[in-house]
Amino acid sequence: MRHFRHLTPDVRHTLFHQEPAEFTTASPARTLSVALGATLYSPATRSQLAADVIKQASRGVVSMVLCLEDSIADADVATAEDNLIRQFTELEQLTGATAVDELPLLFIRVREPEQITGLVRRLGPAARLLCGFVLPKFTEERGIAFLEALTSAESQYGQRLFAMPVLESPELLYLESRAETLAGIVRTVDKYRDRVLALRLGVTDFCAAYGLRRTPDMTAYDVKLIATVIADVVNTLGRSDGTGFTITGPVWEYFRLHERMFKPQLRRSPFTGRGAEELRTDLIEHDMDGLLREIELDRVNGLQGKTCIHPSHVAPVHALSVVSHEEFSDATDIVRPERHGGGVLRSSYTNKMNEVKPHRAWAERTLLRAEVFGVARENVDFVDLLAAVTR
Repeated sequence: MRHFRHLTPDVRHTLFHQEPAEFTTASPARTLSVALGATLYSPATRSQLAADVIKQASRGVVSMVLCLEDSIADADVATAEDNLIRQFTELEQLTGATAVDELPLLFIRVREPEQITGLVRRLGPAARLLCGFVLPKFTEERGIAFLEALTSAESQYGQRLFAMPVLESPELLYLESRAETLAGIVRTVDKYRDRVLALRLGVTDFCAAYGLRRTPDMTAYDVKLIATVIADVVNTLGRSDGTGFTITGPVWEYFRLHERMFKPQLRRSPFTGRGAEELRTDLIEHDMDGLLREIELDRVNGLQGKTCIHPSHVAPVHALSVVSHEEFSDATDIVRPERHGGGVLRSSYTNKMNEVKPHRAWAERTLLRAEVFGVARENVDFVDLLAAVTR
């Protein structure tokens, strides 16, 4: 697997100073957690799910969640499980022996712990296509049972399986129970650290606790209740001292045309090249300017990747995940061996101060993202990247 592999070699050469590296399901968890990128969710009831997975892989999707939880009705769970088994079997037959290295990283979102062991048993040989499970409404009380079931399934099949807990319970949102709930989550995921690939934020469920829903003109960070819980989750679980985890950005739920109340947020200055203004107009008409702003806010607030419920969201997430030439230059300067003693240096772009010790964790995180998503050429920006992947 490799990000942007669906682009031709000539196009990649034009865009990248350093092309994205290949990774496999056997890659280190730290690499895979960043490589998730835009994780596309799909209901497990879809009758053409196997074909959908192959199609999305050809369009640049590298991680998918096949959902048995909130995206389907309660009465459809058994039918969805049966369909999932059929689709995995078909997927294995369609793609052959190399499928695991050509398909997206595949996860199943379950409702209850016993579904994990039951599904792995029923999948049989097709379980080799499975990367892990998404664990909903994760708290210490609920999470232990899920993670024990994952451990049991891993032993049963003899294959590494990852967990992606979803932090979305009301107890995490409510002020009076937040600290205790977070402390319990920390204890649980730390105990099973080797199996926890990333933590996902369920912002839609947080909003539901107060009857809220953000509009296409607003990001999750404009909803103050949501912004505070994101900050506390990152504060507790996203530290760069070796105790933290990758935390992914919340879902963006808009993809249709919508009457706009506020002026577009997408500034014109990056859209000055040939055909760029048309791209800007297209993004605004499809309410993507709010998504782009939220992706940027995700990163500056310590989140990586994003939950996606529509294929059109994947390209913006990945385009904005590519490391700019300037970021790469700063990061490589900071981590040079001769800089290990600290100090301050002027950036190669002569527009900022790079302070070696305080900026080192940022630099290491940036270089890991550069390995997975690549580094843009000096005069290539996200508009060029977005235009290339949306053609």
